[in-house]
Amino acid sequence: MTPGENSKKHHHHEVFSAEKAGHLDTRLRRFLYRPDRLAEKYVKIGDRVLDFGCGPGFFTREFAKRVGKNGQVFSVDLQEEMLGILRGKLEPEGLLSRITAHQCRPDSIGLPADLNGTFDAAFTIFVVHEVPYPEMLFREIAL
Repeated sequence: MTPGENSKKHHHHEVFSAEKAGHLDTRLRRFLYRPDRLAEKYVKIGDRVLDFGCGPGFFTREFAKRVGKNGQVFSVDLQEEMLGILRGKLEPEGLLSRITAHQCRPDSIGLPADLNGTFDAAFTIFVVHEVPYPEMLFREIAL
């Protein structure tokens, strides 16, 4: 389905501004959403993980810790500013080598085709409401 084929399924939500990124990584949110437990339950050492809509890296940090030196987290976001914040956080922690930051387009994740079918886990946390065509997003993740 292309974006023009079914306009009823197009969502018109605002993208969370990178200027407010500090609100996404707080002690309260870590307590409420427990990214450490999520990573512990679903991510194994050596895994290849997709974190779509990673923002400033609230969940990415824990995924990167969990995959270890032989794993990789593909952190995808629409905003280069969010990816910059993510890099700035993970570099001092020695985790930057475990992530690949990728800026996507509004209508596509846009990762290389040779990555299709290679992810052990995929996460889209607190972001689907910002995606114009969720069906297309999930179809692309499932490849």
